[in-house]
Amino acid sequence: MNSLPISKITARRFIMGKQGLWPGRRFTGAEDVAVALNQMDALQLDPLNVIARSQDIAMLGRVLDYRPEHLYKVAYKQRGFFDYGGVLFMYPMSELPYWRLHMKRKAEENRWKNFAAENPATIKEVLEALRVNGPMGNKDFKGNKKLINSYRGGKDTSVALYALWMSGEVMIHHREGFNRIYDLTKRVAPPEFNYSATEQEAEDFFSRKSISFLGLMKEKRWRTIFSNYIQRKLDVKEADARIATLYEQGIIVPVSIEGSKERWIALAQDLPLLEELDAGRTPKTWHPLGPSTQDEVTFVAPLEIVSARKRANQVFDFEYIWEVYKPLEKRRWGYYVLPILYGDDLVARLDPKLDRKTMTLHIKGFWLEEDTPVNDPVFANALGKGLARFAKFVEVKQVDIDAVSPKKLQSHIKKVLKKRGVLVG
Repeated sequence: MNSLPISKITARRFIMGKQGLWPGRRFTGAEDVAVALNQMDALQLDPLNVIARSQDIAMLGRVLDYRPEHLYKVAYKQRGFFDYGGVLFMYPMSELPYWRLHMKRKAEENRWKNFAAENPATIKEVLEALRVNGPMGNKDFKGNKKLINSYRGGKDTSVALYALWMSGEVMIHHREGFNRIYDLTKRVAPPEFNYSATEQEAEDFFSRKSISFLGLMKEKRWRTIFSNYIQRKLDVKEADARIATLYEQGIIVPVSIEGSKERWIALAQDLPLLEELDAGRTPKTWHPLGPSTQDEVTFVAPLEIVSARKRANQVFDFEYIWEVYKPLEKRRWGYYVLPILYGDDLVARLDPKLDRKTMTLHIKGFWLEEDTPVNDPVFANALGKGLARFAKFVEVKQVDIDAVSPKKLQSHIKKVLKKRGVLVG
């Protein structure tokens, strides 16, 4: 089968557009948060709240007038989504029947199977407490600290809750702060989704989701991603056979990207989008409801699938490393650095920090790419507008941008911020 040749610009526009980040925010308000989340396929969650949580920065980049309570509402009030996994993601609730296979196989892993076998009384205690009391968190159980030594909890009951969550017997009912509050699955999952798909249905679903989530992926990477989803190993022979079947069924198409020697794949249903983008047109359904990313930059969340895990380098020729877990002396940039999206390119990084005593947003570091149009007033305006939106989202009283250089750019940004009612410290 002949590959569809596309430019690198088309590839990155497609990847960002599929994720709802380009060419601007096309969702608005609380109700559109669910639409945006479904468009994304999955949203990675993280507890760190240096300036705002990664998931909220991600949604801010997609939804006009977004507030963190909107995400809470669609997930935990409306039950439209559920969060799950050692690497924590939020998924559409409609996917739960397929995830039951993943959960079943997770429960069969030695560490969880052994824990359940060695601690049957604790498992029973936790399930009975939830049955009687309803939603409970780790702090609601006294537990036994002497019997456990696990990075998943300091008490036997904490690890039991986690094991039951991994196996799908309990789900996260809601969160207090970022603390998990659990309940029995039958009381959390809507009845229409509280069942298990067949093994074949689940594996067929994940064979497509592996590609859908990324938009474009290297064919040789599919085996690893798919294996992680279905929680079993695939040998090369089976993986090749499954890929061949996906081609034969017309589910996927091969793609060649300008400058890459790798064979890439995309879902066949996305061919019209790729062809339209490669012709230089923006799909009608992608037109932004507010400013485009050319008019106003977007601060990209640290765990965005478009830029995390080395994809920034592959797609944008942009180096990005999340350095929160690196010692200070080993950091290249900063603690909580965010890439900056301008138009269809990542052009800079900034390291924001919030002083919660004075409610001042400090830009601790700022790094431009060599080809960034730093002297272009259009770019300076876009950067100032993006910073103003971010500052208002975090609800700061003032912004400190002394680290921004060159000085001409800093001066221009200050004017934009003041014009938009943001106090510059």
